[in-house]
Amino acid sequence: MADAAQRESTADGAPQESRYRPAHPVDLMRTVGMLRRGHTDPTMVIDGSRLWLAMRTDAGLATLCLRADADGILAIAWGPGAGDALDSVPRLCGADDDTDGFDVSQHPQLAEVARRHPGIRMTRTDRIFNALACAILEQKVTGMQAFGAWRYLVTRYGERAPGPTPRPMFAAPPHETWRTIPSWAWHRAGVEPPQSRTLVRAAMRGASIERALRSAASDGESRDRVLTSLPGIGVWTSAETRMRALGDPDAVSVGDYHLAHEVGFALTGSRTDDDGMLELLAPWSGHRQRIIRLIFASGAREPRRGARMAPEDHRRR
Repeated sequence: MADAAQRESTADGAPQESRYRPAHPVDLMRTVGMLRRGHTDPTMVIDGSRLWLAMRTDAGLATLCLRADADGILAIAWGPGAGDALDSVPRLCGADDDTDGFDVSQHPQLAEVARRHPGIRMTRTDRIFNALACAILEQKVTGMQAFGAWRYLVTRYGERAPGPTPRPMFAAPPHETWRTIPSWAWHRAGVEPPQSRTLVRAAMRGASIERALRSAASDGESRDRVLTSLPGIGVWTSAETRMRALGDPDAVSVGDYHLAHEVGFALTGSRTDDDGMLELLAPWSGHRQRIIRLIFASGAREPRRGARMAPEDHRRR
């Protein structure tokens, strides 16, 4: 648990500090670092061994810096939301991640990866609309396009993060702001009209979506029902949202351009489709995202022989 006794705040505007001593190993970069949306993400910076996050909390903006050492994870936060940011550290580092029933002992390759990487945990941000906005921007486009759009929109419509960040950082806008972004800005960001319409519609119901996922929806299936009831949001977007915002260990991004091929190659040596992927992952029902994380950590990658998806630039149309 977080050591509240070590939290310090010297003056208004000064940083607050705490130390989290987890009861389990935590690989900070493979757990929290997976939230970064490309190398130029304005909401997250990896600076050597330090991981910086800009966030919006109930108390206001905050910047959080995390660094793992032999005595746990040192957390330093700036801004009016610093206290809330420090309170979020255990969840970010996988304190709520329940591994009961997870067993890869019958698969020697996965068992070896799990042995070498015991600190991979399911992070949980609880920032549902942030995760949903990211996922919508990533629908049916390359990562380069999606990350560029995220950077453009967040730096222009988000708010500058407090504290001595290694480069200018920004907290993503609240859902009330996403719904007011003008059409020309979506166009300049390179966001296709179907995605911008989906994000604006979701923003109009942002508060109710967050309430439903936090209270009424208690498992992956019920959360899927809430999210996919929104126009333009399918199972891929739902899974991407659930795994980041809610730490869902069973979320599988069905419909991903590469994922099924990667899972098939790692587990059988040959590519498969979505149905084949779900069949391969079925023995680990309840922990399928955990298996996918181990596959990524293994370094096993299918050789890229086919044509890659090419980004389409519609801004000059």
